[in-house]
Amino acid sequence: MIKAIIVDDEQHCCDSLSWLLATYCPEISIQAICNSSESAIRTIRRNPPQMVFLDVEMPGMTGFQMLETLSGVEFDIIFTTAFDRYAIHAIRCGAMDYLLKPVDKDELRNAVDNFLHRTRRDHTKQLSALLTHLRQSNDLNWQKAAFPTQNGLELVLIKDIMVCEGSSNYTNIHLREGKHLLVSKTLKEIAEILEGPPFFRIHHSFLVNMQYIIRYIKGEGGFVVLTNEMTLPVSRSKKEELLKMING
Repeated sequence: MIKAIIVDDEQHCCDSLSWLLATYCPEISIQAICNSSESAIRTIRRNPPQMVFLDVEMPGMTGFQMLETLSGVEFDIIFTTAFDRYAIHAIRCGAMDYLLKPVDKDELRNAVDNFLHRTRRDHTKQLSALLTHLRQSNDLNWQKAAFPTQNGLELVLIKDIMVCEGSSNYTNIHLREGKHLLVSKTLKEIAEILEGPPFFRIHHSFLVNMQYIIRYIKGEGGFVVLTNEMTLPVSRSKKEELLKMING
């Protein structure tokens, strides 16, 4: 059995999630239900769980603040949250799992299956990426994202990402100074992490950091040239939007 706790200030959410886990995820054993971050910290320190279902928004101390308070995190985290684009973006940058409220049974089952089938996570790197993103959310130059590779998790400065090139279930991330990172996520998943300026999907295979574009070459869709001399195709459907962004 997997020892887990639920942390949520809304008791009806705790009750609903407990029922879903008992019904659809019998391998999860709920050891405690905590209605505040403070009580969760005491529970975790007294009897460390393997998994925590953690609400993001709670009065007094948010779920993010709770994690920052703990001296170390040796458990998997599945965030539960109402739709909050900012919170979800931060969670994705930390390569962590989340469930939208109201929790769907199939999404819950999938999240638990992911926990069961993956190798041990590097919780320190994940949490570092999440907290770095939250602390410096207004300064893209120092935001980091955590990407899963064959060797574990790699923390990357977002400003150093030039191009993300999709290849089946993997993405090759081209960084400044000629460095590369092969990530076990699809380009669609990477685009969700890096959504919004300065990144733009110019082609089904390429997500580009607009800050590195130095030239546009006319054509059916055209091409962009980057500071490292990479030349990438632009799909016809993206041409007009790209030119609007380039022209401001």
